Amino acid sequence: MTNIANKQMICEVLMEAAKNDKDIVVLCSDSRGSASATPFANKYPDQFVEVGIAEQDLVGIAAGMARCGKRTFPMSPACFITARSFEQCKVDVAYSHTNVKLIGISGGVSYGALGMSHHSAQDIACMSSIPGMRVYLPSDCYQTRKLMEHLVKDNEPAYVRVGRNAVDPVYSENDVPFVMDKATFISKGTDIALIACGEMVLYAKQAAEILKEKGISATVVDMYCVKPIDKSAVIEAAENAKAVISIEEHSEFGGLGSMVAQIVSEHCPKKCVTLALPDSPVITGSSKEVFAYYHLTGPGIAAKAEEILNG
Repeated sequence: MTNIANKQMICEVLMEAAKNDKDIVVLCSDSRGSASATPFANKYPDQFVEVGIAEQDLVGIAAGMARCGKRTFPMSPACFITARSFEQCKVDVAYSHTNVKLIGISGGVSYGALGMSHHSAQDIACMSSIPGMRVYLPSDCYQTRKLMEHLVKDNEPAYVRVGRNAVDPVYSENDVPFVMDKATFISKGTDIALIACGEMVLYAKQAAEILKEKGISATVVDMYCVKPIDKSAVIEAAENAKAVISIEEHSEFGGLGSMVAQIVSEHCPKKCVTLALPDSPVITGSSKEVFAYYHLTGPGIAAKAEEILNG
């Protein structure tokens, strides 16, 4: 069973595609090591651009090259490519419908001890607010492969956020249910609906297993496509449950939880709770330590579900 970081899988897919498509170009902001893009740079030096620590230039150059027919993939820490380069993402990429796939590496709290300056807890909100920008948070390396195989072929802008380290797989190499821009139902239940994205999907799946042992039936939805969000999946999950919990490695404002709540309140009103990072700088620690502290784990999610159902 493969257990590699999502960013490494992105590089592998790009290397495979670059064999036959010389228009594919990877750009980095002094981040090729962090992005696992060194193998690409070594094998395809004529299809790699090192911009240096200048994220606004990174996105602007990627957009300019895309307007000349290249298929560009700028890769940089999620905190910088979305915050420092927000205007370029909005105007040069999305507004211009430029074929740029923005790859945000080390997303969420992946940088751990480096603190708030290096955390990206606002990127779902800011990138989703841009008209014409798609936003994806794949849950494991297998889903990342499926997603990237689609993105290397289409021609519209997108933002992909992945973590820093390898994560335990949600799926298996030979069993990856995937439809572009459609959520995946990992399980279907009648008591609680758990809707998660990115690395939180694994914990939602674990929570469902814990709840099952207690006689509680849980739906688990992998909402890797945060924008365009799969409204029909949210409605189906909510209609068949007593309450809905969204789980994300992001601020409690403007992310997946806000989108889910909007859909649920409009189409099938019922209790809807968001589990996310707090509205304050998070504690220092590894991703797993941070997740545990804020109860963004299988046991933590399961406990919240029980609290809601028994409340």
